[in-house]
Amino acid sequence: MKKKTTGTNWALLEKIKDSDIDCTDIPELTPEFFRTAQLKFSSPKKSLSIRLDSDLVDFFKKQGSGYQTRMNAVLRCYMVAAHGK
Repeated sequence: MKKKTTGTNWALLEKIKDSDIDCTDIPELTPEFFRTAQLKFSSPKKSLSIRLDSDLVDFFKKQGSGYQTRMNAVLRCYMVAAHGK
């Protein structure tokens, strides 16, 4: 099995100190946040057989594991954009 890489420069990342990471754009998680937070689960998946162009499938597979999840996300974005749901 071919080893998959993330493209992350781990050697460089390991040199960065936690104190050097800018987190100012991340809001603080307050007790109020946790009082009103809701846990949401995605809807159950439905197994189906579908015919797609081979270059389309190859495009998603080249991005690594989870290609079906990415395809689902793209279709969901289209659905939301087209119907606002």
